[in-house]
Amino acid sequence: MSNNPSFVLRAIENVAYEERPVPNSIADTEVIVAIKKTGICGSDVHYYVHGKIGEFIVKEPMVLGHESAGVITKVGAKVKHVKVGDKVAVEPGSTCRVCSFCKSGKYNLCPDIVFAATPPYDGTLARYYCVLGDLTYPLPEHLTLEDGAMMEPLSVGVHSVSNLGNFKFGQSIAVFGCGPVGLLCMAVAKALGARRIFAADIVPSRLEFAKTYVGAIPYQPLSPSGDESKLQYSKRNADNMKKTLGIDDLGPNAVDLAIDASGAEVSIQTALYIVGTGGTLVQVGMGNPNIQIDLSPLMTKEVAYKGSFRYTHGDYPLAISLVAQGKIDLKPLVTHRYNFNDAIAAFKATRAGKSEDGKDVIKAIISGPDVSPNDM
Repeated sequence: MSNNPSFVLRAIENVAYEERPVPNSIADTEVIVAIKKTGICGSDVHYYVHGKIGEFIVKEPMVLGHESAGVITKVGAKVKHVKVGDKVAVEPGSTCRVCSFCKSGKYNLCPDIVFAATPPYDGTLARYYCVLGDLTYPLPEHLTLEDGAMMEPLSVGVHSVSNLGNFKFGQSIAVFGCGPVGLLCMAVAKALGARRIFAADIVPSRLEFAKTYVGAIPYQPLSPSGDESKLQYSKRNADNMKKTLGIDDLGPNAVDLAIDASGAEVSIQTALYIVGTGGTLVQVGMGNPNIQIDLSPLMTKEVAYKGSFRYTHGDYPLAISLVAQGKIDLKPLVTHRYNFNDAIAAFKATRAGKSEDGKDVIKAIISGPDVSPNDM
C-alpha cells in the first residue's frame, strides 16, 4: 500500500490534489479497491460548478467521483466472493441494511445511505477506496476496467427501463435526452428486445449518435414561438412528433415507456403527451424541480409517472450480464480518456460538452494514479 493521492473539491470550481490517508484497517466485511478507471457523472460536474444538488451541499472538502472500477488489494475475513487481484465494478453506495427499504430490496431509498461523492462522503477519485465487499462485482475476463466503470451509469439505465419501467420484449420506448444516461436507457431497451426506440434531443449530433448506436428513430423538437406557453408548445411538439413518427395512443404503434433523461420542463411535458394509454413515464433526468405539467393526460391515460433514483437490488448484476453477453456495447460511449493528473481538464470538457479539439463529449474516463489511459 503506497500513498493515496485524491482529487478533491474544496469549494465551487476549486479543486486540488491532496494526499488522503491510506485505508489500511478494514472490517471483516470490507475490501480495499485500487481504483483504475472512473467516469465523470453529471452530478460530479454539478457539485464542481454549483457546490450542491438540492439538499446535498458541499460544506467540507470532498473527494469527487463514483463511477469506478478497479482491482482488489485487500479482503476482509468474511468476504468470500472476491480475492486479491480480481477486477471489480464498484457499487458506490452502502446502506443500513435493517430499514424496511433495505429489507424489501429497495435499498436505494435507505435514509442512511452513504454514497460516494455525495456530501459529506468522499468519492472514488483516489488511488484506494474502501467499500463493503458485497458492493464489488467481479468482471468477466473479457470485460475491461473501463466497462466496469461504465456499469454504474448503465445500472441507472437498467433501473429506469427494466426495474421501474418493467419494459418487455416487443414494446416501444421514447427517450428524451441523448446524453450518457439517455443513451444507456436506449441500449437497455434494445437489449431487452424493443420494437421501436425513439430518441428526442435538440442537438443533431446526439441524435445521429443515438441512431448509429442503437438504431434509434431520431426526433429533433420543433422551435418554440414567442406567443405560446411552454405547455402549448409541448402539446404542439408532441402532436408533430406523433404525426411525423407514426405514434398512436393505443395499439402496436403506441409508446409503452417514456424516459425523460433531460430534466427539461418541455421534455417532461412532451413525454406525458407522447406516452401511450396505460403507459409509464420514468423521470431519471434532474433539472429545475419546480415545473408545470398537464394533469389531463396523466389522469385520462392512467399514466404511471415514476421517479428514478440511482439503482437497487439486481440492477448491477443485470447490467454486467447484458454487457458480458454482448447485448450492450459500452465502448462507443467512451469518447475521452484522461490521466489522473489531467482530471481538471476532464471536468472542464465534460462541463462544456466538448474538449479543446472540438470533439463532442459523451463519457470521459479518468484513469487512476499511475495508470495509463491506454490501459483499458
